[in-house]
Amino acid sequence: MRHRVAGKKLGRSMGHRKALKRNLVTQLLLHERIKTTEAKAKFIRGEAEKLITMAKKGVQNPDRFLHMRRRVSARLYDEDVARKLFNELAPRYMDRNGGYTRIRRLGEFRRGDGAELVLIELVE
Repeated sequence: MRHRVAGKKLGRSMGHRKALKRNLVTQLLLHERIKTTEAKAKFIRGEAEKLITMAKKGVQNPDRFLHMRRRVSARLYDEDVARKLFNELAPRYMDRNGGYTRIRRLGEFRRGDGAELVLIELVE
């Protein structure tokens, strides 16, 4: 039984898993949509939502802006993506209470292992 076991391992070590999450979230926020497997999309969805929420809190309250900016930058690989998150994405989702991402099934399967491919994207 998996009672109280949180998170997914994806068959990777802790460092590899952390790097994968940072890379996928950075690419999702940069391109606003990426094609990946269903397991990876579900794995990064929560992190992307948390980062957008942190950026919204920083934009709403100028006293917390620098703190939130540093917290977001620590979780991303690219400073330009953090800038985009605060300047473009946070104001776009100011009236929305969560649910910033959407996972759409493509009906395709990866050739090597048959994993289902999905499109994870930011909602408009």
